[in-house]
Amino acid sequence: MPETETAPGAQEFIPPGADTLAELRAAASGCQGCELHRDATQTVFGRGDEHARVVFVGEQPGDVEDQKGLPFVGPAGHLLRRAVDEAGIDPAHLYITNAVKHFRFEMRGKRRLHKTPDRVHIVACRPWLVAEFARLHPEVVVVLGATAAKALLGPSFRVTQSRGVLLPWPESAQRPQDFAKVPVGPTGERETVAPTRLVATIHPSAVLRADDRDAAYAGLVADLTVVAGALG
Repeated sequence: MPETETAPGAQEFIPPGADTLAELRAAASGCQGCELHRDATQTVFGRGDEHARVVFVGEQPGDVEDQKGLPFVGPAGHLLRRAVDEAGIDPAHLYITNAVKHFRFEMRGKRRLHKTPDRVHIVACRPWLVAEFARLHPEVVVVLGATAAKALLGPSFRVTQSRGVLLPWPESAQRPQDFAKVPVGPTGERETVAPTRLVATIHPSAVLRADDRDAAYAGLVADLTVVAGALG
């Protein structure tokens, strides 16, 4: 059976006692939940504010991210930052991660070219996303592109059909129970908190590949403006 048809998954690499994102990040560096870890330079875990108002979920790290060990620091990341600024979202209150934490690529001469993760990679890596969300309490979740949508919302969700629309979270998840949390305050009692929403949009790399980049970029900014409006 080809290796990409099955994978043990990340669950066994997640320490049950990990209480912080920093502890998860450290554990993820040793993840061998699928075969991608063998060729990638390193695990690229999420980064940002643990108390983020907005959580962005992308596809996977690219070549630059794989080398630097940080998500969204390559060309797509720079474009996303510009769109975030233009939409009026405070970048200080963001957490950015990917559905798949290792770079999947194919060699073309000496170049490493992006290769879209298979469903087996998405499923294998999903426990890291669930663990991240257990430690995050955003007001809005932003899904960037089809791979992230498959990881969180299931294979039938179509970004092109539902982009820029405020959806309930975690009710719109493929398995809402994985992301549902009882809000507990510092006194240990249940708190009343504003409901979290989700917005799907295109991945910024799709803007870079678009025939009409200006129109694609304008569409991304418009979707992120919906996010800004939801933050109030």
